[in-house]
Amino acid sequence: MERRLRITVDGKVYNVTVEDLTDSGHQLYPQPGSMSLPPAPPPAPSPAPEAGKPPGASPAAGPGDVVATLGGVVEAVSVQAGQAVDQGDTIVVLEAMKMKSHMVAHRAGTVLAIAVKAGDAVEAGHVLATIG
Repeated sequence: MERRLRITVDGKVYNVTVEDLTDSGHQLYPQPGSMSLPPAPPPAPSPAPEAGKPPGASPAAGPGDVVATLGGVVEAVSVQAGQAVDQGDTIVVLEAMKMKSHMVAHRAGTVLAIAVKAGDAVEAGHVLATIG
């Protein structure tokens, strides 16, 4: 199949003839208007976000929650549920980029719940434990 084309190079016009040399009969590019796509399925309904909260955000931490200050992997949990802790005691050790960070109790009290275990991946703001 031959096609005649007009090409302009540096302001000079050239009339050229181009011949398709493919043997397969398949065209490199589809003919205009020859492609059609099936209709897209309707999007699945998503639950409505809570008021004042961006979609995908984790639940807000309560006053007794110890939260991750950075994303990483839990290397160790240093306390058990029911254990008494003082302000500044290490609750969880996180590892991020080969650096260890100690997440500490911000107040004295009793560990009510532990939300993570060693090996868990967490993001910044993730609740690690609750102190009552």
